[in-house]
Amino acid sequence: MDRVSSFDEPLKKLLGGATAKVMAEHLDLHTVGDLLHHYPRRYEERGKLTALADLPLDEHVTVVAQVADARILMFNNGRGKRLEVTLTDGSGRLQLVFFGHGVHKPHKELLPGRQAMFAGKVSVFNRKMQLAHPTYQLLDASDADEATEAVDAFAGRLLPIYPACKQLDSWRIAKAVDAVLPSARDAVDPLPASLREGRGFTPLPEALLKVHRPQTKADIEDAKARLKWDEAFVLQVALARRRYADTQLPAVARRPVSDGLLDAFDAKLPFTLTEGQEKVSKEIFDDLATEHPMHRLLQGEVGSGKTMVALRAMLAVVDAGGQAAMLAPTEVLAQQHHRSITEMMGELAEGGMLGGSDRGTKVVLLTGSMGMAARRQALLDLVTGEAGIVIGTHALIEDKVQFHDLGLVVVDEQHRFGVEQRDALRSKGKQPPHLLVMTATPIPRTVAMTVFGDLETSVLDQLPAGRSPIASHVVPAKDKPHFLARAWERVREEVENGHQVYVVCPRIGDDAEEAEGKKGRAKKKKTADEDPEKRPPLAVLEIADELRKGALAGLSVEVLHGRMHPDEKDDVMRRFAAGDVDVLVATTVIEVGVNVPNATAMVIMDADRFGVSQLHQLRGRVGRGSAPGLCLLVSEAHEASPARARLSAVAATLDGFELSRIDLEQRREGDVLGQAQSGVRSSLRMLTVIDDEEVIAAAREEAVAIVAADPELEHLPELRTVLAALLDKEREEYLDKG
Repeated sequence: MDRVSSFDEPLKKLLGGATAKVMAEHLDLHTVGDLLHHYPRRYEERGKLTALADLPLDEHVTVVAQVADARILMFNNGRGKRLEVTLTDGSGRLQLVFFGHGVHKPHKELLPGRQAMFAGKVSVFNRKMQLAHPTYQLLDASDADEATEAVDAFAGRLLPIYPACKQLDSWRIAKAVDAVLPSARDAVDPLPASLREGRGFTPLPEALLKVHRPQTKADIEDAKARLKWDEAFVLQVALARRRYADTQLPAVARRPVSDGLLDAFDAKLPFTLTEGQEKVSKEIFDDLATEHPMHRLLQGEVGSGKTMVALRAMLAVVDAGGQAAMLAPTEVLAQQHHRSITEMMGELAEGGMLGGSDRGTKVVLLTGSMGMAARRQALLDLVTGEAGIVIGTHALIEDKVQFHDLGLVVVDEQHRFGVEQRDALRSKGKQPPHLLVMTATPIPRTVAMTVFGDLETSVLDQLPAGRSPIASHVVPAKDKPHFLARAWERVREEVENGHQVYVVCPRIGDDAEEAEGKKGRAKKKKTADEDPEKRPPLAVLEIADELRKGALAGLSVEVLHGRMHPDEKDDVMRRFAAGDVDVLVATTVIEVGVNVPNATAMVIMDADRFGVSQLHQLRGRVGRGSAPGLCLLVSEAHEASPARARLSAVAATLDGFELSRIDLEQRREGDVLGQAQSGVRSSLRMLTVIDDEEVIAAAREEAVAIVAADPELEHLPELRTVLAALLDKEREEYLDKG
């Protein structure tokens, strides 16, 4: 059998159809290689063989002893059962205890006079030493040699506990691993020998044996270090090759010209750019001046001035004879960007129009709901080059949209776009345009290196002068209802002081949704972990109704949600921005980009139903003017629950990077890497993006050096083989488009 194919061998050949079917359906394991990369989650310790007289407290021990006595005791008015077993080995006595459903098997097997091995952790109860729920193995007292062998195999072992499922428990997975373990010898080692020896890594076949069947704790550490490195390294090589391929693409260099649109814009700015904005702008201008496409991720807190940086990049491209397109995830946001950009540019946005500047250009909006005539004019302005800047939704991607000379694509809120959409827009240029991706979700450095590893990263971490701090507090509505009443009083106070307030709910709440929800809830009821007590999340329409009739009677309360007609949404938003609406009850449609400097407070209902980063995003909508912001996180979660701990973390810091780290620690990688990145996610088994920052950074460095020296990996056939296996069709596509 050659080296690759033993790993590609289907499991049903070695394990039989029934086991293989369960592994495929419930654990997504199909081949020998899949199972060898299904690593133990933890290891159960069995202590060295110890005499009963010498038992150390709080340690894992294995004892060989005889059952002296076993009896079942009832407690809790006969509702509970406890099995107590007394052991003796001639040196001392020890009590074992089993509870609940766990009493039946030992009660049948542990009869007085039987000899067995027992393993567990020594504790004290009623001043007596005991083992609770030990694992055990019966011994055949008639065959002394066999008993000795069994004891050697059982005591002092590290037993692997595998991620399992209801249909297949850990010990059966362990037996299956035993069947495929000989194939570990055929593992293709992706690491160049010089790298492996230089970093002192265990060879891969040995690492696989050690992770599944360790003799010592040091074996586990050795194996983990090697397997983590492989995951990080292979992924970083794939990303480094993408970046290298991008540097080979041609692009038109867009060098800023002096005394053009950008200089005219800078001259009329009423404030100076922050140091961070200057630094990031320089990184972007340097990239734009090269003859291969820029691929840059710009991340910065809500309100850190990303739009300003992006706009200056767009103006520089227009100065250099190109056009710039900004892609926004929603119509509301596209309209908002169009409004704020034309306001910032003033007469510079009226190129070719009466009263417009002779250095100006046209800034057009293109969305799906525009009227026919306006749309036709916008398309005409793009194809003739009259419009230097276009801002739009995915309507920009349609086949009909043609550019005169597309030089830069700016994507706002990257995580809301499929990579296909980004790609389709990029294909509109005569040559690949430069690409700037913006996100207000702070991404820990390691996730940026893993998920957006094909993009260079710029970070804006200062807030512009004049922005106010936001005070955040948790409102425990269940434990202290008077806190919620006080929250609504605070809302009234803000309105009386001439400000406005957002109230955010997780759900819209109308009949269509209810019917949908009932179907969903019926399905959910079947899942074992669903809490039957859980009420549906609070809804916009219901809360708005309650507030109008109750706590906020007499104030102007309006609603905003995703199912309203775009014109209606825009109308509500405009009236809120103009100060005609006191309180806006909304879903998370306000999460990105709605800019109302006069909105000073936000009440988030059922705050525990939102993720940490999302709460941080929402909170960034207030305190955008000179008055201080206030964010109240209303929750019915229990004080000691993880949900409340999450909310307290959000209330305690305004540092988005710190929060995104907490978020990631709580959710682990799955959600962060998301569905679109399934290729990346499914290849991370040992590596945790949050804890292994050093490994990822070091692997990235090695990967860059290797790809620079040998882009096609001609001298590293093993690495090429492993990459090909990782980047099957779907993953290859993901990386291509990412």
